[in-house]
Amino acid sequence: MCERNYSEVSEFIFLGISTYRPMQRFLLAFSAVFYVTIVLGNLAVVLTVTLDLHLHSPMYFLLGNLSFTDLCLSTLTVPRMISDLYSGHSAISFQACVLQIFLLHVLGGSEMVLLVVMGLDRYVAICKPLHYLRIMSPRMCALLLSGVWAIGVIHSVIQLAFVVHLPFCGPNEIDSFYCDLPWFIKLACIDTYRMEFLVTANSGLISIGTFFLLLISYTFILFTVWKRSSSGLHKALSTLSAHISVVVLFFGPCIFVYLWPFPTVPVDKFLAILDFMITPILNPAIYTLRNKDMKLAMRRLRDQLLRLKRIS
Repeated sequence: MCERNYSEVSEFIFLGISTYRPMQRFLLAFSAVFYVTIVLGNLAVVLTVTLDLHLHSPMYFLLGNLSFTDLCLSTLTVPRMISDLYSGHSAISFQACVLQIFLLHVLGGSEMVLLVVMGLDRYVAICKPLHYLRIMSPRMCALLLSGVWAIGVIHSVIQLAFVVHLPFCGPNEIDSFYCDLPWFIKLACIDTYRMEFLVTANSGLISIGTFFLLLISYTFILFTVWKRSSSGLHKALSTLSAHISVVVLFFGPCIFVYLWPFPTVPVDKFLAILDFMITPILNPAIYTLRNKDMKLAMRRLRDQLLRLKRIS
């Protein structure tokens, strides 16, 4: 029966965040404003880091990649949500849904590992300042970034290997505004308890593992600084506070979605909004507003663009 009906499930229907029309209008305006802000903010960071020679250092190289990843994560889900809210048509093909899941886990897994690499960069900068440029050389940065994306791809391929051949011969409604594994698996027409456990274990492992690696690295940094000089502890805390804020904002929703025992509660949707719309705005804000070099570089870039506009 499932074999015969498998081809009939050619698309999925997103139920979205709310079916209440006034709420949908509010979400349409809210998501459109926030997405424009995400694009402008993260593009500003990427362009500033790329074009300003004063920022060609490992920390800003990694920051530029974080902004690029945030921009891609938002672009993967938010424009489609805006389109669905505007048109009222919320269907997605089976192939597009699988592709969205694949890219979501590539980007999400890569960002987790990238945050670990940024933590490593801060450890070397604070604890081994005399060897910083030698250890975090351009070659090392390129190798670390290659590893970041490789781990993201491997994580995503493993996740999809569990579910891509599942038969779908029943309901096709996804209680969300994007495709992800917890909801995708539940629509299969076989018992998926073991599959859900494997997928949750895989995502939970990379989420919890990288989160605790970061906590351990930050604790080690603070302990090392405190041992050398108690006066340097305040400076280290100031340097790391931006990183810790980003880590908590990114990992909190991820850990909740994959490890909370009741994944159908409405709070999941609002945590997804936090991940796709709020965090990508806060990341560039946190890093730029607290960083004098970044603010100066943005002013220089703005002045250069204004001069070019006057000349043209």
